[in-house]
Amino acid sequence: MDQSDSGSGRFIGDGDFVVLKRQDVFKAVQVQRRKKIIFEKQWIYLDNVIGKHYGTTFEIGQGGNLQTKRTEVTTTELKEAGSDNRNIVDDGKSQKLTRDDIEALKEKGITGEAIVQQLIENSATFRDKTEFAQEKYIKKKKKKYEAVITVLKPSTRILAMMYCAREPGKICQLRYDTLAQMLTMGNIHAGSKVIVMETCAGLVLGAVMERMGGLGSVIQMYPGGGPVRAATDSFGFPKSFYKGLYEFPLSKVESLHTGTYSCRSSSSEQNPALGNNESSETQDQRRDNGEDSNSATECETVMDTNAQGQQEASGEGPLSQEEAQKQEKKQLALEKKRKQDEKRRKESEAATLLQEKNADGLIVASRFHPTPLMLSLLEFVAPSRPFVIYCQYQEPLLECYTKLREKGGVVNLKLSETWLRSYQVLPDRSHPKLVMSGGGGYILHGTTVAAEPAKPNPRTQEKSEEPATKKIKVEELES
Repeated sequence: MDQSDSGSGRFIGDGDFVVLKRQDVFKAVQVQRRKKIIFEKQWIYLDNVIGKHYGTTFEIGQGGNLQTKRTEVTTTELKEAGSDNRNIVDDGKSQKLTRDDIEALKEKGITGEAIVQQLIENSATFRDKTEFAQEKYIKKKKKKYEAVITVLKPSTRILAMMYCAREPGKICQLRYDTLAQMLTMGNIHAGSKVIVMETCAGLVLGAVMERMGGLGSVIQMYPGGGPVRAATDSFGFPKSFYKGLYEFPLSKVESLHTGTYSCRSSSSEQNPALGNNESSETQDQRRDNGEDSNSATECETVMDTNAQGQQEASGEGPLSQEEAQKQEKKQLALEKKRKQDEKRRKESEAATLLQEKNADGLIVASRFHPTPLMLSLLEFVAPSRPFVIYCQYQEPLLECYTKLREKGGVVNLKLSETWLRSYQVLPDRSHPKLVMSGGGGYILHGTTVAAEPAKPNPRTQEKSEEPATKKIKVEELES
């Protein structure tokens, strides 16, 4: 199935990114035929999910193959229930089925629902429990023995919950409600130009791209040798979304401020030999880069076809190992050169967009100190535009707040802490959950304004000079 068809809708295609859900556990994977995937200590294959709707629930069958779960209408009528649990003693002898019996049932291919039913029938204390205790017991056993997986379409909320539960350190402890507030405060919408600086495995970048819907431009500022987009790839965006995505290194921001940035500097950094031997003809060579790469590939294909023709004419066998290695090295070199040219082109386009200094918003969520980042990146944002800074700790944002107030050019600075509490909603048992998140980080947001130097007022100058002349006259009279 084509990726464009599956991404538009409702059907899962080969090569699509999906999120597997089992109870409250999520995992982002790519659908590939006959590829083993470990999920909750079980091997599974995703061949049978291709062509199904997103949100379909599957059962793990024999051999790790997924089978669509049948929706059976079951009436949950508890025949007998006790008044309280005071006489129930947990001595481990109430269950007649042993572990070996349960393993034997699994080997026979009995479903998890049937195993749970047999556990209920062989429990000596189940009928003495209260109605609430019986429901809790059934829920606990289903969680342990029913191997049910739901295939979901990736979204910002699902991926943020997954990273927050499994690997919170990779996203700087960013919680999904905090990310939602950042998108709202940053006024992220389709058709805007947004600067994103984040070290959250690409989660914030993917959330911004999803909110914009492929319309507009996103400039990602990255430290080091290249951007990290593990979470961004998990969204499964179509190729059209990446046309408006640009990247620019933080190490070259200062050259944009001073006006010394050029494509020559970026290419010389990647290849020092080019920087030493560069002459006045380099501009023409860069202009003809596309033609050179095309001609090189054409020459290579011609050489390959000629070599194959000579071998067929002479009756020789396949190419020797050395020649095959040489051709492989040539192909790798050409592919590397093509990627470098593409990277330079993207960087040059990003520099052009930044030099316009008319970005519609700025979002920062990184493990670095926010003050130098904001002082350097705010110059690329147009006046009357929002900016949002996230940090796991409060002290760096307090320092950034003070520096921005001293520098000026910003208004409506607010520092806030996000707070979240989950509730259990059940008949006669609705209450806050006992385990909750201790903190979701801190957010500093505000609005940029045009900072113009104050013009002197001639009236105030005249009024300020009058008292000085009077004092001089008084001193002369006293003398």
